[in-house]
Amino acid sequence: MSNNEFRQPVAVDAAPRGSRCEWCGKPAEVQLTAIGGNAHNDSGLFCRSCGDEFTHAVINSSRLWASADTSVQA
Repeated sequence: MSNNEFRQPVAVDAAPRGSRCEWCGKPAEVQLTAIGGNAHNDSGLFCRSCGDEFTHAVINSSRLWASADTSVQA
């Protein structure tokens, strides 16, 4: 099984007041932090829509890794 930082659980918290989305620059609403990853104390600040896009990208990435792991083991 391949390991990468995206296979870590992610904490979802409210973004600090006045923060900006890292992707689009709009006011940030959520702060996503990989728990126990290499950059545990680093966090992503996102508006709601960019945070949803980021979450879907991580989920899709882990699905691709899971199917690749299955095909390698077969």
